Amino acid sequence: MNRQKKLKQLFKEKAKKASAKLAPKKPRYISKADRLKLAAEAAEPVESDERYA
Repeated sequence: MNRQKKLKQLFKEKAKKASAKLAPKKPRYISKADRLKLAAEAAEPVESDERYA
């Protein structure tokens, strides 16, 4: 491989990795504590509405 082709190939690989990082296929990780907190917040308003009804 000549030098120009090597450089082009390296640049293409880096660009591919960068674009993959910008548009991930997986959803962002949410820790277990945060998931429990979100679930508690989602359930809390429903309970408070029943108390006032």
